[in-house]
Amino acid sequence: MMVKSFLLAALSAVTTLVQGHPSQERSLTERASTDRLVFAHFMIGITSDRTSSADYDADMQRAKSYGIDAFALNIGVDPYTDQQLGFAYASAANNDMKVFISFDFNWWHTSQATAIGQKIAQYASLPAQLKVDDKVFVSSFAGDGVDIAAMRSAAGTELFFAPNFHPSYGTDLSNVDGLLNWMAWPNNGNNKAPDATGNVTVEQGDQQYVSALAGKAYIAPASPWFSTHFGPEVSYSKNWVFPSDLLWYNRWQELLTLGPRFIEIVTWNDYGESHYIGPLDSPHTDDGASKWVNDMPHDGWLDLAKPFIAAFKAGATTVDSYITSDELIYWYRPTPKDVNCDATDTCMDPNASNSSGNYFIGRPNGYQTMEDSVFVVSLFTAAAEITVTSGGNSQTFQASAGANAFQVPMGVGTQTFSVTRNGATVFQGTSLKQIIDGCVCGLYNFNAYGSSPCFL
Repeated sequence: MMVKSFLLAALSAVTTLVQGHPSQERSLTERASTDRLVFAHFMIGITSDRTSSADYDADMQRAKSYGIDAFALNIGVDPYTDQQLGFAYASAANNDMKVFISFDFNWWHTSQATAIGQKIAQYASLPAQLKVDDKVFVSSFAGDGVDIAAMRSAAGTELFFAPNFHPSYGTDLSNVDGLLNWMAWPNNGNNKAPDATGNVTVEQGDQQYVSALAGKAYIAPASPWFSTHFGPEVSYSKNWVFPSDLLWYNRWQELLTLGPRFIEIVTWNDYGESHYIGPLDSPHTDDGASKWVNDMPHDGWLDLAKPFIAAFKAGATTVDSYITSDELIYWYRPTPKDVNCDATDTCMDPNASNSSGNYFIGRPNGYQTMEDSVFVVSLFTAAAEITVTSGGNSQTFQASAGANAFQVPMGVGTQTFSVTRNGATVFQGTSLKQIIDGCVCGLYNFNAYGSSPCFL
């Protein structure tokens, strides 16, 4: 059999091959209102450089091709918000996608219920507006305590309101139609990585929400990663990680078992927190995240999600029969976690703003919970043997047909991957990103580098 070798530079061609397989054929408007839906959280706040609806087309088309039904458009109160919402709604309509507004209460206030309702009314009648059970769908980031009755009155139309309220706060949930759980990562119960004070799994968070909702719609979160490293260069300094490692793969397995009505991917384009699954060339302004995002694609995570999304929508509890092509997906951090970058890192300044309590000096809070490993997921139509070489560490795995996950201890140097089937090498490739025993641009960079080589 001829060997096919792919480098990351050829990623776009690989993606085209994968996308050529049949996916979701029906348009969203043709699906019953009780069907399961998948959303992706989309940050409008970093899109001020987009000048027309066409600037959103590639995002809409790409998301749709992977089975994502709607973007949750996260908005603050920026002066360009309405212009960008107009572009996004128009692009969604042109590309048979849906969108809905997610009010970010980092910027909105719970006292603004009437203004929020009026903002909903501005866009409620547009063709791309997502409706669920014939009601205008609306969500939020935080917002516990907003006057829902006043908001509904100001909107002047029936709403399906599924905000990111928190059952643990004792918030009145009688007037919501569902809830979004944002906490997509293992945590300590206080918005940080698990530690001696607590260890809350994402599944435990699911159960808390499902119990509180008592049959109402649950928007379950799915996120591949979390790392943020803003220092004094911004007013919202924050520096922590959640343990992510194989979270993306494991979470999709959990979601097929859980079977919620909705899933929201966190996120499409939040580069600042490193959980983007959209492409790096999606137009956006730089809020300082480029220091750890440049040359760090996450394309493979979307490839990994595609068969799981199809399985979820079909009501399946396993993904295997929805894998229609052979793919090997990998990711890893660019340095071991114990490298010392104190002399040059931007988060060494003790005078950075810490009004949120999220700023920590030096390495990000929670860094110890990350594993120094190279992570590999196989999506195979037939069994094969995988060999991963990370620096001086090399391991071989037997991968069955279906989805499988493996990890190899991180080794400094070149990262190579090969697949053998029936005694013949059917894929071999070398990543363009080496793991270094040093500091990337002088920083502690806990973002992941990932791509999706493919063999057919």
